Amino acid sequence: MILLKSAGITDIGKKRKGNEDALFLDDALGLYVVADGMGGHRAGEVASQLVVKTISEYILHSKNNGDTGNNNSPDKTLSGEANRLLSGIRLSNKVVHEASLDDDARRGMGSTVSAVYFSDGTFIVANVGESPIYLIRDGKIKLISVIHTVLAEQTAIDPANAANLGMEFRHVLTRAIGTENYVKADIYEIQCFKNDIIVISSDGLSDKTAPDEILKLVNQNGLDTACQKLVKLANDRGGDDNVTTIVLKVKMIKNARINLNRIKAITSRYFFRYFTKEKI
Repeated sequence: MILLKSAGITDIGKKRKGNEDALFLDDALGLYVVADGMGGHRAGEVASQLVVKTISEYILHSKNNGDTGNNNSPDKTLSGEANRLLSGIRLSNKVVHEASLDDDARRGMGSTVSAVYFSDGTFIVANVGESPIYLIRDGKIKLISVIHTVLAEQTAIDPANAANLGMEFRHVLTRAIGTENYVKADIYEIQCFKNDIIVISSDGLSDKTAPDEILKLVNQNGLDTACQKLVKLANDRGGDDNVTTIVLKVKMIKNARINLNRIKAITSRYFFRYFTKEKI
């Protein structure tokens, strides 16, 4: 059994007319999701809401009724819980994509998604897009999601030439939920420990705050206060985008059955190279 405690907040920011971010957090279910929508008039808002609604409802239904339907072809390299989360993400992609085709005003809408789902002794991290997930452990903070932008991927492949790209490529996504009929999520399963802290955010926060600043605010404050101060910091620095964050903490681990064979890289060759540059 893993005891979790979390807080989350979303804010319109200082420059936007609407909030295209959405979040979901449920300590009992062990599921945490942040989605950052994109598209035309209100389309981004619709996309992000569809993402968090679809994933959360799928996870809850699958946990209570068994993994059926969209999980009938599981990836044998993944745990059951990881397959469940991956299926939820794929279903959300289908829902958003079909919704965009049904309405010309929403054609091409999409969203990022970053999700954390707890299992028995581990947590699964999955993401599409640029909404980051950080792990705070032993006083250090580390990015544990993959940033799917032109600049980030070029930097991982060829750092020297990446410097020649303009900053406009920093937010050009290489993949997103709903823009195509299929999406590939990066996914990883990690053993969890008592006092681990995970921060999930939209880029409205990460664009305005450095990881060390996030670490400091989270360490010095309770979960609710940390969320509020993180959003305030982003807004004080311009608030150019919507700002969303979830901060969660592992309060207790009791009688967890950990299968160490599951704690391994389970994604693309690119993600494995990216993540294992510095092991946690």
